[in-house]
Amino acid sequence: MRLVLLGAPGSGKGTQAELLKGELGIPHVSTGDLLRAAVKAGTPLGIEAKAVMDAGQLVSDAIVLGMLEDRLAHADATKGFILDGYPRNVAQCEALETLLARIGQPLEVAIKLDVPSELIVDRIAGRAAAQGRKDDTPETVRERLRVYAEQTEPVARHFAQIGKLKVVDGVGDLAEVSQRILGALPQSA
Repeated sequence: MRLVLLGAPGSGKGTQAELLKGELGIPHVSTGDLLRAAVKAGTPLGIEAKAVMDAGQLVSDAIVLGMLEDRLAHADATKGFILDGYPRNVAQCEALETLLARIGQPLEVAIKLDVPSELIVDRIAGRAAAQGRKDDTPETVRERLRVYAEQTEPVARHFAQIGKLKVVDGVGDLAEVSQRILGALPQSA
């Protein structure tokens, strides 16, 4: 199964990806984790990414796509993968589709976790308070949600247009949400 998990910050993508990887027997591939690992390991792409980040800039799509291609070449990804955090815009969707076609692993489905914005604000604020973080104020969370709606929501529309999008209610018990996701997967899963 090759799938992308979509959803606003705080919608539970990472948590669900971790639960699903065990259920499906495929790796959870987070582009943020890939970047951090490559920088820490000092790989050529990691060195390039670190220089960009140290300059206060965003890592280019080409670097992220290169890291993603390297990761998907690992043996554990031959049966599929769960992408989390990528793609974030339509250009990245198109680049991902090109990469996956080239390596013979086309995307099967994009699952969007649907969670109301105010619940997300409450979730992140609660998590921030529990972790002693001061940066996740309700105002900053609402700004992240605004940016998500503006930049990343078109990704969901793109996947809908090509018949790959399934929207899943992301509210409720973790196991219930996981079961909804599993129920939305194509029958080949």
